Amino acid sequence: MDLASRLILLLEVSELGSFSKVSEQRNVNRSAISKQIAKLEDELGVHLLNRTTRSLSLTVAGSEMVGQAKRLRDLLNNSKRLAENFHTEPRGQLKISSSTLFGRQYVQQAILRFQSMYPDICIELLLEDRMVDLIGEGFDIGFRIGKPKESNLISRQIARNRLLIVAAPEFISKYGQPTTIPKLESLPAVVYSAQGLVIDKIKYFDNLGNEAFIQLNPAYKVNEVEMLINTALAGEMITVTTAQMIENEVLEGKLIPIMTHINLADYGTFYAVYPHRNAPLKTKLFIETLKEIIGEETPIWETKIPSFENMYGNKA
Repeated sequence: MDLASRLILLLEVSELGSFSKVSEQRNVNRSAISKQIAKLEDELGVHLLNRTTRSLSLTVAGSEMVGQAKRLRDLLNNSKRLAENFHTEPRGQLKISSSTLFGRQYVQQAILRFQSMYPDICIELLLEDRMVDLIGEGFDIGFRIGKPKESNLISRQIARNRLLIVAAPEFISKYGQPTTIPKLESLPAVVYSAQGLVIDKIKYFDNLGNEAFIQLNPAYKVNEVEMLINTALAGEMITVTTAQMIENEVLEGKLIPIMTHINLADYGTFYAVYPHRNAPLKTKLFIETLKEIIGEETPIWETKIPSFENMYGNKA
């Protein structure tokens, strides 16, 4: 490992906060990370990290070196990006981050199609629902709900993702078809819940266009979004879901949209997020491949919900 590589390693230790996290990300032994940092300190002749049994902190010299390492990483990334734009065919590595369900449903399809067209590309896909550090963790593209707050990231809209309320036919036979907000709020519901976040209030707009909220009645809380659909299919609870989560359940009559006259607020929009405005050719082509699969105007998941264009406040 040369000086530049060790500086980048120091930067990763600083960003992730521990040798063990860096070792997990790089899939190398923790002791190897420690040895390389020690070699960097010997090479530079300065102490870079204060180590205790529980924490790491940068010395003054370490902070200066981390600043240099950031500029070095940007220079290396920009050099690779500029070189890639001279290729007529994309090649090299493409590292992608996506939320789990969206990645399984659509990013995976795009990867298979993309690699059949461009076999010189090697792709790495990380499916996680946490907000990853695209630049710090070396990702070329991330797919997220909502525009990024980071000022150093570029975003491109992929597709909208609207909400709907669904119940199984068995549920409607048992409880009746709800027609009012109070009735809806009284029905048992399965809701998403994780790390202190419970999504049991759903925003909508009343007849005057004012914001209001539906307070769901959680009978079951779960931290896996796919379980919302599975639970609703069992016929004992309603759920509020995104159109993207619907497969063929509505087409097959296994789930029925209810209270479709309510003007529900949109859940959000999917964006492709990447580090540079002048993105490499491989990044641009992959985003285009994904958009071809999802659809330019109406996202493919909305076509699986008949008459969805006239539901929940939307008019064809």
